[in-house]
Amino acid sequence: MFTLVVFHHDAFLPMTFLVSTESNALADIESIVINRNGKSDALSVRVHSPPHCRIHNPGRCALALVYEAVSIFGMSTRSYQGCWTCKRRRRRCDNGHPTCQNCAQRGVDCEGYEVRLRWGSGIASRGRFTGADKPLDENVPVRPRGRRRDLNRERRKLEAQPNGKPSSSCFRDLNGVLVELHDMDTTLLNPEASDHDKMLFDEFLRDGINVLHSTTARDSMLLPRLPELCQESSALYPICLAFQLSLSATHTASFFEYFDSALREFRSELARSTTLSDGTLTAGLLLCSIGLMHGLPWTMHLEGMHNILQSHGLDDPHRTATSFKFRTHLLEVMGVMDLPCFAVGRQTPCIGIWRRYCQSAGPRQGIEPVTGLPRSLVDLFAGIGMETTEQSFWDWPGEAGSFLQCYLWEAHRLAGILTLRRNARTSDQPRDIPGFSAWRQPNACPADTTVLVARILANLDALRLACVERPTEDTYIKNAVVFPFFVAGLEVEVMGRNPQWQSTIRNRALSSKQDEILLELLEEIWQRNEPTFDVNDLARAKDIEMGLL
Repeated sequence: MFTLVVFHHDAFLPMTFLVSTESNALADIESIVINRNGKSDALSVRVHSPPHCRIHNPGRCALALVYEAVSIFGMSTRSYQGCWTCKRRRRRCDNGHPTCQNCAQRGVDCEGYEVRLRWGSGIASRGRFTGADKPLDENVPVRPRGRRRDLNRERRKLEAQPNGKPSSSCFRDLNGVLVELHDMDTTLLNPEASDHDKMLFDEFLRDGINVLHSTTARDSMLLPRLPELCQESSALYPICLAFQLSLSATHTASFFEYFDSALREFRSELARSTTLSDGTLTAGLLLCSIGLMHGLPWTMHLEGMHNILQSHGLDDPHRTATSFKFRTHLLEVMGVMDLPCFAVGRQTPCIGIWRRYCQSAGPRQGIEPVTGLPRSLVDLFAGIGMETTEQSFWDWPGEAGSFLQCYLWEAHRLAGILTLRRNARTSDQPRDIPGFSAWRQPNACPADTTVLVARILANLDALRLACVERPTEDTYIKNAVVFPFFVAGLEVEVMGRNPQWQSTIRNRALSSKQDEILLELLEEIWQRNEPTFDVNDLARAKDIEMGLL
């Protein structure tokens, strides 16, 4: 039994309540319910207005009673205490020592309550000299621009939308249940990882993984499988860390350190593998993604993984391993990376994975997530050098999609025609392919090359403006514009007559390492001004193996 005195701004006299914690029949407060069940604290107060005063706003009085009762019973509306494990998982902690009850019940290590100091970089955290070690303009590091900046900005806009749509930090697990990204327990993936590695992996889950596809697909097949895949492959976790570091231009030394370690682990794992698990295959494809974005050798990893797959009956179309949806998706990613038109300075011959294992695996419907293109259009790119002609691209009927997708697909369709014309210029082979009937010979489309380049740049500019106008419609579709931009820039004669188009391509560069290398190749091609010069020879001379994905 205790006395609770509350002063109200509309009352001339203080309101005194006699409160009993053991009886439900209270004088003026109907009930104060405090529930302590080890997980949460609930407080409920219902108030009757005192008979001797008039209360215009009983809610204010109820709120005062709540805070008074909270202070009396020793409860807190919000706790800033807790172990580091509960803080990272955003869970209420009971502050138990030496370990909290939550961590003990879940069977995880409680990281304790010690004070952790986090040192910032530079002399300022914001403003003009952000990240600089000295107050000089030349010491200010390059700030994130382009793709990483746009992805972060669009992700924040999407998360702030109150329209009921799932945020970019949501994904569907293997059971189809929508899960928040921060609910994924990443501590069990590599218990020996340092705090810096855990932070890098969280950044990869939040941002870096979005660079791997060109469609805003929330039903991601890779993200919910990462814990299982990391258990299958010991190389996958360090490769994820190296990939995240590869997206930052400020961690060059750290990137090569992580990349070398991940590469050694992957090669060791590949050498002792008798069968290629989904985890090892995912690690290899992610390693190839790092290489094609930084000009490092990567097609040799495709060749090595294909040799292991082939040794276990990959050529058998009835093999059940390739019927699983995720394995089929991984084979499609391998097939896209293997396409010659999406590689510059390739050092190994094309394997033909898409045509042999993907093209006949099922109906040619839907969007391939890495390129963002319809599978029927990817089939045409896979046929370059075989049966695909300029007329094949010109007559492609298209598929239903959003305005942004139509802009992208049109730019790729026209870029496919330019690819065939460039191959004909730089190749010594005759245009007539023996063994093909007359109607399957390379037929030229009626459009002039200058017109094709103009239409490609126009569609890409329309895509850019549409993304600015509707930033949340298809957030990651801009990841797929590398190929049409580069193919249009290879038309040396057209670029020489239209220098403003060269400026368009230069301004398009997103400050990533991939864009910098490709732009350097284009600049040298423009200076040579030789229409028959092969950019692949230039890249091989520089020991560069790039990808246009």
